[in-house]
Amino acid sequence: MSENLQKLLTELEQFGLQNDAAISERPRRMLNITRDTGEFLSVLVQATNAQRVLEIGTSNGYSTLWLAQAVQRIGGHVTTVELSEFKIEMAVRNFERSGFSEVITQHQGEAGALLESLDDASFDLLFLDSKRSDYVQWWPNIQRALRKGGLLVVDNATSHADEMAEFIALVSADPDFTTCTVPVGNGEFLATRFG
Repeated sequence: MSENLQKLLTELEQFGLQNDAAISERPRRMLNITRDTGEFLSVLVQATNAQRVLEIGTSNGYSTLWLAQAVQRIGGHVTTVELSEFKIEMAVRNFERSGFSEVITQHQGEAGALLESLDDASFDLLFLDSKRSDYVQWWPNIQRALRKGGLLVVDNATSHADEMAEFIALVSADPDFTTCTVPVGNGEFLATRFG
C-alpha cells in the first residue's frame, strides 16, 4: 500500500470517529467500516479475483478505497451507490486524492432502484453496508445480480445482530447459498452462491 493511501485512510478513520462522536443524526454520520474489515475486504476481492465489485453504501468512500486498491491490482472495477449528496461530494474528493477514480464508478440514488436495473450475474462480489431495514426487500435483486460463485459480504452482522437477524435467516435458508459469519470488525456475514 502506498504511503499516500495509508495517510489518506488514517485521516479518514480519524475524521469518521470524530464526526460520528459529535453528530447524532444518522444521515450526517460516516458510519465507516473498521480498518480490519477493510483489510479483510481487500484480501477477499483479490483471493476470489472479484473484478466486478458492487458496494451499496459509499458514505465518504473509506470502504470504497479498500475495495478500489484491491480491484486495481487484479484489473477490476468498483461500482458504488450512495443516496446522500453530501457524502458523495466527500467521496469524490477522497477518490481523487487516492488516485483510484479510474477504477470507481459512483451512482447517486436509491440502492433498490439500482439493484432492479442490474443485469443478471453482473457482479462477482457485493458489499452491503447500508440501511439494514431494506435488505430483505433487496434480496431477490441481490441474488439475481450476483454471479454463480459470487460472494456477498454484509457489514454489522454482530454489532446490529437484531436488525440483521431476519436477513441472515432469509439468506441462510436459501439452498443456493452457503453462509457464515466472521468475527471481523462489526461482524461480517458472508454468503457465496453456488446454485
